[in-house]
Amino acid sequence: MQIIKSVAEMQQWSSEQVRSGRRIGLVPTMGYLHEGHLSLVREARKQCDLVVVSIFVNPIQFGAGEDFEEYPRDLTRDCALLEKEQVDVVFAPGVKDMYPEGYSTFVEVQGEVAQKMCGASRPGHFRGVTTVCSKLFHICQPTLAFFGQKDAQQAIILEKMVRELNFPLQIVRMPIVREADGLAMSSRNVYLNPQQRQEALVLSQSLRAAEQLIKDGERDPEKVRAFIKDIIETKPGAQIDYIEINRASDLASLDRIEGTVLIALAVKFGTTRLIDNLMVEV
Repeated sequence: MQIIKSVAEMQQWSSEQVRSGRRIGLVPTMGYLHEGHLSLVREARKQCDLVVVSIFVNPIQFGAGEDFEEYPRDLTRDCALLEKEQVDVVFAPGVKDMYPEGYSTFVEVQGEVAQKMCGASRPGHFRGVTTVCSKLFHICQPTLAFFGQKDAQQAIILEKMVRELNFPLQIVRMPIVREADGLAMSSRNVYLNPQQRQEALVLSQSLRAAEQLIKDGERDPEKVRAFIKDIIETKPGAQIDYIEINRASDLASLDRIEGTVLIALAVKFGTTRLIDNLMVEV
């Protein structure tokens, strides 16, 4: 397994592989890997000739007062996990190589899809995501790029960017990987104290309860939203950021639940903000 830290070197390696006719699978991450990331790596291994995992805590997707400095980092640990998964290259660039002095070019998807949910509560976040992914796609030249369904809004926005900017690649979305008790795996789970960790189970529990409510015939998104809110508020440490029920394909708002919908939550426990979601077919 190679560890490449230079943008120029990574781009050269990728160009050589593409010229040789090899399919590159890219798994973009911010590191501190968990089983959710590794599920993406394994799928990339199945579908592609070569697997590249990028590890880069991207400063431009963090807002003021967010956890950029505190975000967990352990490249040695991550590389040991990736070596076991037979990854070909770990791309771990520095901030100054990705964003040299004077850098001022950004990529942004506009419209409702990027303005609601995490786009509303984290202004500028998705501009940072689409910019860094544009750079990673150009540098690593993947045929397929793998993302988790836990970040469903991010995946939808990136699919739109890839389609509208004619990137020669496909986004592959993989299911959420959960702990045995239902908590969606996240690098930020390490911030939770034992009580918060227990209370955070209400995210997956409320999603499953809402799914059952819809299956039992409820079609009013406001009633389902209120139902979820009541469940989450039974936990004294939970601070709701948003509860959204939207069309799953493009996050369009709904007056009535029909087709495939995405129920998405963002809730804080102490200073730790967690997201989770569930797709429900009606």
